[in-house]
Amino acid sequence: MNFLRGVMGGQQTSGAQQSGTQTIQKLCDRVASATLLDDRRDAVRALKSLSKKYRFDVATQAMDHLINVLQTDRSDSEIIGYALDTLYNIMSNDADETDENQQIAPDDLGVQFSETFINQQENITLLLSLLEEFDFHVRWPGVKLLTTLLKHQGPQVQQTVLVSPMGVSRLMDLLDDSREVIRNDGLLLLQQLTKSNAAIQKIVAFENAYERLLDIITEEGSSDGGIVVEDCLLLLQNLLKYNNSNQNFFKEGSYIQRMKPWFEVGDDNSGWSAQKVTNLHLMLQLVRVLVSPVNPPGATNSCQKSMFQCGLLQQLCIILMATGVPADILTETINTVSEVIRGSQVNQDYFASVNAPSNPPRPAIVVLLMSMVNERQPFVLRCAVLYCFQCFLYKNEKGQGEIVATLLPSTIDANALSAGQLLCGGLFSTDSLSNWCAAVALAHALLDNATQKEQLLRVQLATSIGNPPVSLLQQCTNILSQGSKVQTRVGLLMLLCTWLTNCPIAVTHFLHNAANVPFLTAQISENLGEEEHLVQGLCALLLGICIYYNDNSLENNTKDKLKQLIEKRIGKENFTEKLGFITKHEFYSKAAQKPQPTFSSPDHMLFDHEFTKLVKELEVVITKAIYKSSEEDKKEEEVKKSLEQHDSIVSHYKSIIREQDIKMEEFKQTIASLQSTNEQNQSTISLQLGQIQQHKDQYNLLKVQLGKDSQHHGSQNSTTQMNGFQPEDVSRLKGEVEELKRQQDILQGELSEKNVLIESLQQSQVDGQTDQMTEEIQKELETLRSQLHVQSAEINRLQAERMELLQKTETSGSLSASGDSSVNSQSNTEMEQKVAELLKEIAGLKEHLKNQSEEKSSWKQQLDTAQSTAAILQDENQKLKQEVTESKKEQDDLLVLLADQDQKIFSLKKRLKELGEPVEDEDDMESGDAGDEDDIDDDDEDDVRDEED
Repeated sequence: MNFLRGVMGGQQTSGAQQSGTQTIQKLCDRVASATLLDDRRDAVRALKSLSKKYRFDVATQAMDHLINVLQTDRSDSEIIGYALDTLYNIMSNDADETDENQQIAPDDLGVQFSETFINQQENITLLLSLLEEFDFHVRWPGVKLLTTLLKHQGPQVQQTVLVSPMGVSRLMDLLDDSREVIRNDGLLLLQQLTKSNAAIQKIVAFENAYERLLDIITEEGSSDGGIVVEDCLLLLQNLLKYNNSNQNFFKEGSYIQRMKPWFEVGDDNSGWSAQKVTNLHLMLQLVRVLVSPVNPPGATNSCQKSMFQCGLLQQLCIILMATGVPADILTETINTVSEVIRGSQVNQDYFASVNAPSNPPRPAIVVLLMSMVNERQPFVLRCAVLYCFQCFLYKNEKGQGEIVATLLPSTIDANALSAGQLLCGGLFSTDSLSNWCAAVALAHALLDNATQKEQLLRVQLATSIGNPPVSLLQQCTNILSQGSKVQTRVGLLMLLCTWLTNCPIAVTHFLHNAANVPFLTAQISENLGEEEHLVQGLCALLLGICIYYNDNSLENNTKDKLKQLIEKRIGKENFTEKLGFITKHEFYSKAAQKPQPTFSSPDHMLFDHEFTKLVKELEVVITKAIYKSSEEDKKEEEVKKSLEQHDSIVSHYKSIIREQDIKMEEFKQTIASLQSTNEQNQSTISLQLGQIQQHKDQYNLLKVQLGKDSQHHGSQNSTTQMNGFQPEDVSRLKGEVEELKRQQDILQGELSEKNVLIESLQQSQVDGQTDQMTEEIQKELETLRSQLHVQSAEINRLQAERMELLQKTETSGSLSASGDSSVNSQSNTEMEQKVAELLKEIAGLKEHLKNQSEEKSSWKQQLDTAQSTAAILQDENQKLKQEVTESKKEQDDLLVLLADQDQKIFSLKKRLKELGEPVEDEDDMESGDAGDEDDIDDDDEDDVRDEED
């Protein structure tokens, strides 16, 4: 311990003071060999105190011993803390004291020592396990050490953390630490961990990072918070930037809605602190990350929609129109609003409706354009306004039309300042930057919109008092020919190229001015300095557009004549060389990278992003057009015409096919519904037919049972029943039966005639006649049905009379055989009740079946043609035949039953004589047997109805 006291500043030993290297060597030996934990702890504490001044020596001699301490002495948090602090001091480049012996730069030393430490992958795993310790003296230095390792050797440490079990989860737990210093350093650690590693970014995001970070921002006061808010915003940017999966998760988690309170500013916006400006700047950048043009269009549109729905866009517009907002915040807000509305029709319409709080109120677009064409405004602010105007018009034909309409004579309001007036003022001002910005803004109002290009040709400008007005197109070419600044001429040439592209009418107007083509050829053919190369290239592009989109309506400026002019005055090779000056310019590639105009100085503001895409499309086609011969042009025109005709034919057939598809779908739906209805009807009919068959079987069974009972009692009752009939009654019944047979024969003949008529209808194939004859057949069929009903009524009447006679006979028979007759009467009564119930059920089913048949017949009449209607009528004919046949069978059965009853009456009468009973007169028998005959008559009537069904 005396040795350690000497090292830590105690009494010096005799002789020269030990050098730092020797001291560090002895301390390392003590750490390696000491058996007592206190001795090792004191030695590590001494190394910590020397690690800043003798950084190199401690790192080279003590690193392995310190790592061993981390592995073996984990039970003592104090020695672990000292070891971690020592490792942090030798790897960090933030040490206050410098090593006098080191000959390598501090940054290089930190990188080398970090590489040495992470060469053993288990060292990172060990460090992650130590972060689970809650002790402050272990966790805090561990967080700082891991952060330093990530700064020096980020990708290697990230890979190790990624493959370590629960590695990212352990680091995420730092955000929940109640000690702010550890939580704040944990934020810095996660910032380094998530840099340029999409896999770790996804894991961190799904570890509920958004919720935790937004909670911290809210707790710290949002934009009014301190540097902790800044660290949270930087970490959120790392998680969301260029990571589509995390952006989608952020949107679906409804976290965009939680961003709206960040941008709530008061009326007094003066005196913002530097930290608040920084925080709000990062918040705006975070919004831009979600709606950046480099993101997939679907994800961007979804975020834009959410921002409008939750009111975030409205809040940004409030900041945009607020007073007292710092310039850099206002500029970034303009850029943010630009990207929130870019390509979103709903957001663009809302932005067009925003008014500035002025008197009188002016549209926000007008106020912003006033700043853009004002040369006293900051350059970055003017660029931001131009970007906002471009985003407002991007894929917004409605907005383009509104801007161009403010230039048209019929819509100009002399008392109000409009966007068109501001653009024209900027286009012809003395400030070259205003000229360029106004030309590019006006070009965006024409981009991919042939209608507005034609409308802009109507714009007339008053140049001076007493002179006639000139068109906007002519005024642009006049200024171009006056030899103004390069920036002005470049802006005007970009406007003209955009205007004339894909607009033959505008090309004709441009060529109509005889001075334009000579001016362009002169500019291209001259050998000018390097600063004029861009202007020459744009002139070549404009002349090429006049050739490619020329409709040959002007005799002196046809395609062939212009190409001959180029060949004679310029030369084809020279023309293509000058055309290539555009893409070879140093600022072309920079402008082509992203839509936002970002320039280091106003002099570098030459190219627009959308124009670079236009040049890329036109350069190839113009070069081909220049080298094509007149014959090839003619062939190409013929091919174009044939293609147009082919396209028109294809479009026509496509429309026909679409209509047929629609009709087919309607027919399919109709057929499907009819099929389902038919299936339901068929199933219902089948069910009812089965029920009818069951009832018929039951009826037949009861009929057999009734016949057996009648045979059993026939010998006893025959004599009595014979005396119940009068000969004239029997004769009358037989006569009526014969009459019914004759009527049936007549009906049968009529049905045969109808069959012949139906067959002739099927052979005729004449639709109109078929419909008329079908109606006649339907009427005649109805007549046949009514006749059948009459026949059924006659049969029922006969049965009633027959039952009256039977009842009279039963009454007389009961005098001599009361026992047998009572049994027979009881049995007959039960049978009559069952038959009556069955007849009621059958009548109801027949009515239901008749209704179903009528519905089915109606459906078939609507769906089928005349031939199918005739087939249905044929089927009806067959049914009528079957009904007639059944009626005939029923009448035969009735005759058999009448004969049986005659036999029964005869036997009963004979039995009465054998028993010695006097046979009464017919009048007495009629009066005495009236009740029994009614019962028998009812029974027979039910039998006949059953047979008829």
